[in-house]
Amino acid sequence: MAEVTSMNNCSKDGGATEAVTKNGCTINGTGKDMIKVTVKKANVKDPEIFSCLVQPASSDSDLDSIGVRRFLLARKAESGVHRRLDWRCNGKGYVAYRNYIRRPRNWENSQIPSYPSTPGNSGRWMLTSSPLSRLSEVESWSSSKDLRSGALASNHRTSFSSSISDSDHPRGQGVEPAYSFVGMHCIFDQCKSAVTVLKFGHMSSDLLAYGASDGTLTVCNVSDPPTVINQLKGHSKDVTDFDFSSNNQYIASSSADKTVRVWELSKGLCIRVIYGVSPQLCIRFHPVNNNFLSVGNANKEITVFNFSTGRVIAKSIFDSEVTSMDHDHTGHLIFCGDAQGCIYSVTMDSHTGALSRSHRYRSSSKQKFPITTVQYRSFSLLAGGPVLLTCTKDGSLSFFSVALEVQGYLTLRCSLKLTPRIHSIRASFCPLLSLNKGEYIVAGSEDSNVYFYDLTRPKHTCVNKLQGHRFPVLVVAWNHGENFLASADLYGVVIVWKRAKTSYKGNI
Repeated sequence: MAEVTSMNNCSKDGGATEAVTKNGCTINGTGKDMIKVTVKKANVKDPEIFSCLVQPASSDSDLDSIGVRRFLLARKAESGVHRRLDWRCNGKGYVAYRNYIRRPRNWENSQIPSYPSTPGNSGRWMLTSSPLSRLSEVESWSSSKDLRSGALASNHRTSFSSSISDSDHPRGQGVEPAYSFVGMHCIFDQCKSAVTVLKFGHMSSDLLAYGASDGTLTVCNVSDPPTVINQLKGHSKDVTDFDFSSNNQYIASSSADKTVRVWELSKGLCIRVIYGVSPQLCIRFHPVNNNFLSVGNANKEITVFNFSTGRVIAKSIFDSEVTSMDHDHTGHLIFCGDAQGCIYSVTMDSHTGALSRSHRYRSSSKQKFPITTVQYRSFSLLAGGPVLLTCTKDGSLSFFSVALEVQGYLTLRCSLKLTPRIHSIRASFCPLLSLNKGEYIVAGSEDSNVYFYDLTRPKHTCVNKLQGHRFPVLVVAWNHGENFLASADLYGVVIVWKRAKTSYKGNI
């Protein structure tokens, strides 16, 4: 607290000057207006506290009102300095402090916030015990009004076919409770080229692998302490895709060098090379019969190989390059996307590997862009059954319900148009952490952020944003335990984010 006393000390020439010093603080006054400052708290020495006290007064101002005004300003400045010092001492930056001062008044009782963290070169982020450090540099946007309206809208609509933009940012502040994050768990920066594909092991919470444009595959363990297990070298061009076998003993990778390679992880060796006639663009193990390996290529084909022998079992021809694919959980269907933006449902015999095209979904858009993501999920609260997520190179996200009884017939439920993109950026379903009938998607962005979207909202679709990368984020992936989210960028940096533990009742 600062005491301010108004003083009149007028000399005949009107130019008398007096310096008042108290507890190390000196203020000079000239003429009629003199301000004496007495500081009771000697431990506060930040000059910002008194910056408002040296403002010149107007000639017609009342001396008492000037003193009271400057006294109040001093208290306000002192309070702000205490808060800024707390944030500086705990190593946090402008974004964290800005989020703190813009928080809702009842934020401590209305939500479970993300804890603060400070980016470093690598390793874990440590939590701080400061009571004021309750918001992190993970910038979050949401609105309780939007949450309520989104929930109501989903209850009354059976189909969502809207096209919405992520440029309409919410005005309210806050975090979707299920998708708040503590910060960075670890960073892998061994790779020096763009990461093109990123995945956690099958039913694994710790095993992580990523392929890069220099042809390498890096296998890591994200548990404490995070370590690099192997760096698999063999491809001469971009790794376009890879997949883990069901027991995580093998990885099958496809590449722009026209080859498919099978790797044994325990030894870090390539045990089989399958040569093609065109770039191999996507690859999947059969979910039930791991002896089948399905590969999409630039020759407009999906080829099924025998994993043990490398021999071709079956082929199916399409209208354009097959750029991405995924199996359903039964293994009876393959969903794939091509370079013209079409999505196909293909039936597959789990015993013989025979393929048969059943349905094709063609976008009504005049411009055609390659499909970068095809991801299947066996259940969605919104659709009440299996669903499919697709993403195109121009940033169009589409969400389909899947009719398994009609050989994978697709019905568009909702869509989201993001900002146009130069790079091929992939998206992913978020875990089913909320009982609200929203559909949450996570995707990278060319502005170096990771965004979370609720596809069912008519506006304000972005519910959270992670900041930490310096370059465009190309790929994202969740682990099986749903407590880690991995993201990778154009310059080979992989960040593993740790989700905050919450007592949110919607978690399942």
